Order: sequence, then C-alpha cells, then structure tokens
Amino acid sequence: MSAELANVFDNIQPLSEGQKRLMDALRDKSIEIIGVFGPTGTGKSFLTLAYGLQGVGRGEYKRLIIARPIIDITSGQEITITSDPDHYVKLASEYVMDIASSLAGEDTVRSLIESRKLVLIDPHLLRGRTFDDSLIILDDAQNAMPETIVEIVTRLGKNSRLVIAGDPVFQRDPNRHGAILAREVLMGEENATIIDLGVKDIVRPGARRGLRLLLELQVRRRSMNEQEKRILETAKQISPDADIITVVYLIDLKKKWNIESEHVPDALIVVKEGHLGRLIGQGGERIHRIEEETGLSHRAVQLTLDFKEYIRAIHPVSWIHKHIIDFDFAGPELRILVSKGNLGPILGQKGAYIKFVDEIFRDLFGFGVYVEEAKEEKRRKRRK
Repeated sequence: MSAELANVFDNIQPLSEGQKRLMDALRDKSIEIIGVFGPTGTGKSFLTLAYGLQGVGRGEYKRLIIARPIIDITSGQEITITSDPDHYVKLASEYVMDIASSLAGEDTVRSLIESRKLVLIDPHLLRGRTFDDSLIILDDAQNAMPETIVEIVTRLGKNSRLVIAGDPVFQRDPNRHGAILAREVLMGEENATIIDLGVKDIVRPGARRGLRLLLELQVRRRSMNEQEKRILETAKQISPDADIITVVYLIDLKKKWNIESEHVPDALIVVKEGHLGRLIGQGGERIHRIEEETGLSHRAVQLTLDFKEYIRAIHPVSWIHKHIIDFDFAGPELRILVSKGNLGPILGQKGAYIKFVDEIFRDLFGFGVYVEEAKEEKRRKRRK
C-alpha cells in the first residue's frame, strides 16, 4: 500500500499558476497552516488529499484527518454525526472515496480507513482532541462556523499541519462566513500562508458552467425596485424573445457618487448569455426604442464570468477597460489589476468611481471589487 501511495502527489502536474502555488506550499514543511480559497473545480480538495495520501504512504504523517461540515443544499440544514450518524458517515465516506479512489484505488482507501490512517471526523466534535504527526484538512470551510475554525487550529499537535479549504464567493453560506473569516484570521498568523484560486484556475469539466449558473441564480433572485420593474416590462414588450435576467437602475447611485460622465448609462440591463443581440436588435433599433419609451439611457451586458465587460459598461472612464490587465477573485472579492499609471483613472477622485462600481457589483452578485496597480516588472513580462 505504501508503494502505491508514495508518488500520487508528485506525479500530478499543476494545470494553472494557482495550482502550482498550492503544490509548492504543500511541499514547504515550514508552513504550518495553509489556507486555500477559491471556487469549485480549482483542485483544492484533489491536490490537498493527494498530498496527504502521499505523506501517509511515505510515513511523513501517521494519519490523514479530514474534517468536513456537510450541508443539505435543499433544506439548508447541517448533517452531523450527532443528528444523523449513519447519513453523516455515508456522505463523508463517499466524498473521500470519490476523490481518493481516483488517486489510489478503492481497496487502498478502504484499507487506510480501516487502519485509522485516514480518519473522517465531524468538525463539531473537536474539543479535547490533539492531533500529533498528522495532516488535518478542513474542507468546505465556507460551511463551517467561525468557532470551528478557531477550534481546529487549537487542536494542532507536534509535527502536524493544517489545510483549510473553502469557497468564499460562490458557495458561501451567508449565515456562517467560515471561509471568509478563516482567510482573514490566517492573514496575520505566523507560519501560515494563503493561496487564492480564481476562475482562471478552474480545471474540472462542468465547473465553469456550474459557477455561471450559480451566478445567474443569484442575479435572478435579486429584488428590483419600481423603476427597474418598469424598465424590465418595457424591454420585454419590445424584445419579447430576449431572456432578461435583471435591470439595475443607476441614477440614484450616480447622484450618490457624483458621477457626471456621459458614458455611464441610467440603467444596466443584464441578459442571459447569447441573448444580447435579441435585446439590442440587428441595428440597435430595439434598445433605442426601449430608451425612447423609458426616457433613459441604457446599456446591456450578457451574464458571463467575464467581469471586465461589466466594468466596461458602467465605469465612468470609457477607455479604462483597455488598461485592465487581469481580474480574478482574491478571497471574497474581485481583484482588478490595472497597468501602471492607470490607478487614478479607475479609482476616480476620492475613490468615487470604484466605489460606484463596487456598489453595483455587491447589489448584482453579492461580492465587491478592489483595485491594484501592476508592478512595472509584471507589465514588461506580459509584453514579451
């Protein structure tokens, strides 16, 4: 069994820059706690579990301990070893088997569980325990309570390491905030590191589509005010074959942030991917009719994971999108990286422009944005 596990991690080639950072951090034994945060499909669980299996196979760790809160996505209720022991054990075992069996085979995984080298624990039952010579993985941390994060850190014993993995954006529980708080806590901890994975790190087939659908559900559930409903009804009458997801009325926000740019529309219309042409019309005649009927200026975008297009549609500086050289999630917010010398135009006076954009993103998607300026050497590297 040890021979089968000895190289399961080393034989994996990273498929993105973020995955490489995570693998390097796992190999670095000086890092006691690793927090890895990002959307589903980025390889968080797969890579971490592969590293743990290899560590057990090589004798670097006596045990691989997996703690995972389990939530019924239909009811929103948490399943625990206390509330439903058989169901919890079944779900926890299937989760591990789904991932680990692709690395080491089902018989090997069962043997590890039977010999207590691979241990599944309910994160609610941590008090009084100490984990020595172990790799502990707290997975799906977005479903954990903040107290669980603190408790599992205190359980670390000698020669042990901890990995906390979760999604602070797309799958976060608004009543728990486990992944968000874990990331904030670890940022100041000694011998700890944070690996942020984003949309560009998604490698699992179907995950990108799934995230887009999650985003669409979020936007469709958004409540609209009377002005937005009026625009929506007008747009449906003029473009009945367009699937309009929501409308964002911007006039009040423009007044709040003193936005006077003619580039910023009075309302943003969000349509399902592939329906933009149906809303606008072949020569733009439909969107012009909507503007005439409502007496407002409009801009439309289709719902995708290309968040640069939203910024292009609503930012007061019409050309700023040309200087966005990268964007992706860093923890619970979208990080926008702009080329050197263009921080001022994207921020606006006293940060009004980016605060305007941030408020729209929070209203639409439930997450905000922040901006960083690229270093000179990064810009030169991209030009090569």
